[in-house]
Amino acid sequence: MHWRPFRRAICERLRAAKLFQTPLALLEESVTNLFSTRENALVATPARDVTIATQPSQERFALPQTSPTKFDVIVVGSGASGGWASKRLAEAGLKVALLEAGRPQSDANFTEHQPAFELKYRNMATELVRKTRPVQSVFDVCNEYTAHWFANDLEEPYSTPKDQPYLWMGRVRMTGGRTNVWGRVSLRFSELDFKSASHDGFGEDWPLGYKDIEPYYDLVEKYVGVCGSKEGLEHLPDGQFQPPMPLTCQETLFRDRLKEKMGRVAMSARSANLTGPLPGRGPCHYCGPCERGCMTHSYFNSAFTTVADALRTGNCTLISNAMAYKVLMDAEKNRATGILYIDRNTKQPHEVHARIVILCAQTQESTRILFNSAARQYPNGLANSSGLLGHYFTAHVRSAGGSGDFPVFDAKPNLGAPTKPVGIYIARFRNLPGQPAAKNFLRGYGFEGEGGIDFNWGAPGFGEAYKKALREPRARIGITGFGEVLPRWENFLEIDPSVKDVWGIPSLKIHIKDSENETAMIKDIGESAGEMLEVVGAKNIRTYAHPSAPRWAVHEAGTARMGTDAKKSVLNQFQQSHDVKNLFVMDASGFPSNPCQNPTITIMALCVRSCDYLMDSLKKNEI
Repeated sequence: MHWRPFRRAICERLRAAKLFQTPLALLEESVTNLFSTRENALVATPARDVTIATQPSQERFALPQTSPTKFDVIVVGSGASGGWASKRLAEAGLKVALLEAGRPQSDANFTEHQPAFELKYRNMATELVRKTRPVQSVFDVCNEYTAHWFANDLEEPYSTPKDQPYLWMGRVRMTGGRTNVWGRVSLRFSELDFKSASHDGFGEDWPLGYKDIEPYYDLVEKYVGVCGSKEGLEHLPDGQFQPPMPLTCQETLFRDRLKEKMGRVAMSARSANLTGPLPGRGPCHYCGPCERGCMTHSYFNSAFTTVADALRTGNCTLISNAMAYKVLMDAEKNRATGILYIDRNTKQPHEVHARIVILCAQTQESTRILFNSAARQYPNGLANSSGLLGHYFTAHVRSAGGSGDFPVFDAKPNLGAPTKPVGIYIARFRNLPGQPAAKNFLRGYGFEGEGGIDFNWGAPGFGEAYKKALREPRARIGITGFGEVLPRWENFLEIDPSVKDVWGIPSLKIHIKDSENETAMIKDIGESAGEMLEVVGAKNIRTYAHPSAPRWAVHEAGTARMGTDAKKSVLNQFQQSHDVKNLFVMDASGFPSNPCQNPTITIMALCVRSCDYLMDSLKKNEI
């Protein structure tokens, strides 16, 4: 088949839409790479990790044959951290059992190119989705296309106090977990974030610093494929980026005026979307709905990256539909011996055993497993001698922001135009070193946003007058603040003894509410959004600032915090339990604080670092 005419047509559409300012020749080259990479992806590519430098601890080794168990390591959860743990350990020669609560994922499940009119209900029967997923469907990526990927809320209930509603969204039951539907914004934490308590006196510093994790950020970003621009900000470190996605004309205007008039930095969002090919993966082709999957594997999803790599080694066994219940223990030796899980389909219990247990199930789920693993030695939850397990639960506030109209620059809206998967990111500008502190709140926030051309969907009238008015272009930018929630004892998780899921596993009760700090921050987010929009020249500006409840950002962390003192923390800096040396928790549970940047790239970098420590410890017979 001859691609040249088709390729040329695509490039002309991109230019005609005025979404990109890239020369036509470069656009053609990018599209050529897309097709050639996609064709190559049909062939097995065993060397995906060519972009990763082998660490000394990753050299293949054989464990002493002293264990009768089939596996060396159990990993619970196949998302951002679980995928990396499985890959890192299996590629080093360890035998890994990967437990996943959901079904296997494959390209056959992806619908990013399927129009709504092909669906049974044309993606308009929201009430049908709400019948079984009243919480999950509040998250707009849970819809007729993807609802079957998410937990059935009726089967997997949880509870909250009546005055503290909380929407536990993003509970995906497919291999890859939340990486199937995540927003993909990938931002590093800085030294300020790791040592925030030393800066402002609240909470605890992390037991590691930026230099400790920096090489792991590098490693993970090269493999994941993060697009972005280098901005030279100490409080938002640059990374190993692919070229950034171009800004729309409106976003460019916003960025330039914001820098000129306020000295603040807006940039193309740093995102786990490819702008150049990686082995077996093609660059983004701007179809739009990443949350419905990606047949060219252009965004990072652990199902077709880290998990696929782990399985390819022959050292990793994926156990699907495994609802992890508790960690099994040898009480005399104080060692974890395995996991008890319930088969999602048969509802029958099963045990799997290994020398090491790693929980990567997601903050609430891993904490739930530890609570349900309570025994005589640990009556308040496994590895909880400190009494801190479940406490200091955090998320991000996301309930304030604003929007405004911008010039259209003679562009015309088009339903078939390319759709960028990323917008802009405005870096934190409050409570930075060398600046006056905010008067009524600690820490800071950043903004995510986007802008471009659309139809005038609010056009008045009927008939020809309506059609004409509808086609009048409208350009608007909206920005939403994402702010840090202070880690506080009174925000916590516990087991609700009166609530169980359909597999008989006791469920969580979630306690979280805004403090005075978050309330003041939310107010400031709304005010600063309006201020920035006005300064850059937006018209018809609208701002909002609401309490967080019931919807915080799906960025939960902090219920099994890391630290150097076992009396004040649950894990050490390598996410290893202080109490049970062969038990690790490698998701965001261990975060001592939850900076305003999106946490996923840090979750992955910490996981790889901890896996290297684990393997070194095994070689030294320290675990």
